[in-house]
Amino acid sequence: MMGGGGMRMMGALHRGDEKLAATKLSKGMFARIMRFTAGFRRDITIFLVTVVAAAGIGVATPVLAGDVVNEINAGDDLGAIVRIAGLIALLAVIDGGLSLASRWFSARVGEGLIYELRRKVFGHVQSMPLAFFTRTQTGALVSRLNNDVMGAQRAFTSTLSGLVSNVIAVVLTLAVMATQSWQITLLSLVMLPLFLIPAKMVGRKLATLTRESFELNAGMNAQMTERFGVGGALLVKLFGRPEHEVGQFAERADRVRSIGITTAMYGRTFIVALTLVAGLAQAVTYGLGGWLAITGSLSAGTVVTLALLLTRLYGPLTALSNVRVDVMSALVSFQRVFEVLDLKPLIADAPDAKPVPEGPARVEFDDVTFAYPDAKDVSLASLEDVATLDTTENGTVLNGVTFDVKPGTMVALVGPSGAGKTTTSLLVPRVYDVSSGAVRINGLDVREATARSLTDTIGVVTQDAHMFHDSIRANLGYGRPDATDAQLWNALERAHIAEVVRRLPDGLDTVVGERGYRFSGGEKQRLAIARLLLKSPRVVILDEATAHLDSESEAAVQRALAEALEGRTALVIAHRLSTVRDADEIVVLDDGRVAERGSHAELVERGGLYAELYHTQFVRTDSPATLTGPGKAGPLESAV
Repeated sequence: MMGGGGMRMMGALHRGDEKLAATKLSKGMFARIMRFTAGFRRDITIFLVTVVAAAGIGVATPVLAGDVVNEINAGDDLGAIVRIAGLIALLAVIDGGLSLASRWFSARVGEGLIYELRRKVFGHVQSMPLAFFTRTQTGALVSRLNNDVMGAQRAFTSTLSGLVSNVIAVVLTLAVMATQSWQITLLSLVMLPLFLIPAKMVGRKLATLTRESFELNAGMNAQMTERFGVGGALLVKLFGRPEHEVGQFAERADRVRSIGITTAMYGRTFIVALTLVAGLAQAVTYGLGGWLAITGSLSAGTVVTLALLLTRLYGPLTALSNVRVDVMSALVSFQRVFEVLDLKPLIADAPDAKPVPEGPARVEFDDVTFAYPDAKDVSLASLEDVATLDTTENGTVLNGVTFDVKPGTMVALVGPSGAGKTTTSLLVPRVYDVSSGAVRINGLDVREATARSLTDTIGVVTQDAHMFHDSIRANLGYGRPDATDAQLWNALERAHIAEVVRRLPDGLDTVVGERGYRFSGGEKQRLAIARLLLKSPRVVILDEATAHLDSESEAAVQRALAEALEGRTALVIAHRLSTVRDADEIVVLDDGRVAERGSHAELVERGGLYAELYHTQFVRTDSPATLTGPGKAGPLESAV
């Protein structure tokens, strides 16, 4: 008896978060949505036409049923009864076809919107600076691509179709009922508040419970995401807190269970109330209509028509009473998607960007000053799960850094923790842009170079080399997708990891696991070095690339790196100073400034910060193998 309108109304109640009513939408939001959906207007129009036609058939069928009853009572025209029955059958077939057509165009619009929104958001997020990812909760960002995109899609499927079909159904139903009997129509409307007032109360309660359920589920999702990762699982095991984790999770899950039971009972109570009110209205219709029929004011068929029409009235009316919440919910979903798209990428190609000049690469740092972007420039409060963004302005990390790396030479960056070594290296591939000064490659400011040419020119191996949960083949070929198997194996051989891969059951098709955790630290690092060797860039940046290697593996990889660096420009960040003693130049950073420059011997003899760091490291330990610079074939040394 409740019908599709009543079910949609229940959906509206469940999504009826009170906060939506107080949400301030951006100016021009509706116009922006219309522009975004311009490519779907034809499908939306056809979809709405089918919805309107189906609503019309829904009203026509009860009228024809009443005509059948009248013809039966007349009892003198069997052909008329057959014709009306045939027309009812034809309308049923047409209604079925309209339902299929409506679903087809609804799916085209809905899935098309999901595709466009996800593609745009994912592509836009990929263009955001690294600071965006260091501040943003991953789960919150994923939610924009899933929950909010789905919410926006509902605006043009369930919400729009429900609004149009319910308006048409109510208008046509009331119009037909009024022509049949204004007395019964008026009485039906008088009884409507008996249902709408309790429905509003139920809606508010459901909104509160639903919001709490969403928050609890978000907390459980965040807990699962962090604890199910290899790093989180290891931390839990090492600190012996699994019981605490289970207890915290169970507490949230128990509350969600309680909310689910309560919500189910509220929902069932609503359905029972709607059914009861509609049943009472039908009883009144049959009673009053029967009396009017006996007195000759109405025909029996008209009473049947009114009773059938009444069953199609209450669902759409109650759904329309909550339509504002449904519409606001969809608009807010669009706004939450658009606010991600409105974050401007800090790193983008200049309009007249040029490729990095060919030839051996020279890297220059010219009076570089750098400060990390402020929160307002790279983040959203909703993605950080805070009420307001941090308004603190970031101080400068680098101050007047000047040095150059000549073609085919290796320069090492050393200094205390937090001196700015890694930050300096990230300015070369434009992970960040300088605040002032310039970083140049072959005389071209990297801000004027195309992103594609920078990517092709520069190769990086970080201290914690990331691997995707994919095959070795896919991870190696990430920087060179067209690489052949022979080239892959050659890179693995030069990185001294080929034998390990050959022993694996699936060889190159072995899945490395999340972040590469199926491999040891040294193996994963050598895979990353093989990836670099396969790419064969002109500029190589090594951020303590041998940090996770044992002595034997380190010696092997150092030889591979020395070969890989031959003739290439290299910028090496070193925490263990023994690995860069043969660098062509060592730049010592301290508190974001260049404190010293020179060779290893010069800096040790000078007795400054480098000498202090060097003697501190090796006063009690022997040095591991030394990374020889490009063009140097000297033996591996031990620390003195």
